[in-house]
Amino acid sequence: MSEPLSTLIRNAASGHPSAVGELYGVLYRELHAIAQRQLRGSDGALTLGTTTLLHEAYLNMRDREGEQFPDRAHFLAYAARAMRGLVIDHVRRKQATKRGGEFHITSANTDVPAQPADHSAGALEELSEALDQLATTDAALAELVDLHFFAGFSFVEIAQLRGVSDRTVQRDWRKARLLLHHTLKRLEH
Repeated sequence: MSEPLSTLIRNAASGHPSAVGELYGVLYRELHAIAQRQLRGSDGALTLGTTTLLHEAYLNMRDREGEQFPDRAHFLAYAARAMRGLVIDHVRRKQATKRGGEFHITSANTDVPAQPADHSAGALEELSEALDQLATTDAALAELVDLHFFAGFSFVEIAQLRGVSDRTVQRDWRKARLLLHHTLKRLEH
């Protein structure tokens, strides 16, 4: 590592062109583990590989302007959020293809019942939408969900990343879950 992590984070936050790439390189192992966790629950249903997800997330992050990474936790949470978006986009494309999205249909046969939607893909999209709404009201809680649920960090690890107590993280987790639950209930109706 040519520069300390804090310097790389500051440079990335200030828009230094190579800083995000260098920061990505320094945190590659952690980002790879986040990508593995993102794909772990798919039980092989996703054709997206860990390395592909990781590299696509990097391209997504590199092309964004104005993103702020004041510390390692924010950078990792942003990476987890970018990966979550890529997984959701991949699931959407796969579902569209599964339902004939690659074909142009000119007439419909009304005798054949429609296929039921894949609930796991729908649930993931609803959770993502709820998280986006949570981020508008409390960005720190949304980041906590990204770090714990999507990136797989324990409460102790998140507490260390944020410089707070484990109990504070657990209390925030309960608050985030409650707010997400209410948002998901609103989205159902």
